[in-house]
Amino acid sequence: MIQFRDVAWRAMSGYDFKAVFDIANKVHPGFFEAEAVLAEKFTLYRNGCYLLEVSEKPAGYVLSHPWKRGSLPALDTLLGQLPADADSYYIHDLALLPLTRGVGAAGQIVAALTKHAQAMGFATMSLVAVNGSVAFWEKQGFVAEERPELADKLKAYEDAARYMVKQLV
Repeated sequence: MIQFRDVAWRAMSGYDFKAVFDIANKVHPGFFEAEAVLAEKFTLYRNGCYLLEVSEKPAGYVLSHPWKRGSLPALDTLLGQLPADADSYYIHDLALLPLTRGVGAAGQIVAALTKHAQAMGFATMSLVAVNGSVAFWEKQGFVAEERPELADKLKAYEDAARYMVKQLV
């Protein structure tokens, strides 16, 4: 494992969205989402939004929130509100700049989000794996779930995108 000094996740603030948007465009250039779409996740569920800093400089982020198992928010679309009957904790985006890969930061935030989802009473966590990340998510306890009804939304990401679920109870 690579070691850096001063690598830490912190709660995201409203001032972080320029950095979040810049990181998103570097890490996910093929999955464009407007800054307003990313910022809305924070507005709707601040408890699921964190920024990774290396030497106090933004180097990654995670956006997550309650959602419905078996459904996906459309890419680059405002949600408006979270579903009142949310039954799964959804990781919308976990993006890390290349310099942070291998320091354990991704696994660390997934473990923290898992504890949060369990404390909130969710039976599952869900996400869309992209950019060849299926193996990482499998190591975190997620399993690909075939959902033909999601095929069109998944293709909006990429052909290899996979809907994945982690059982919590």
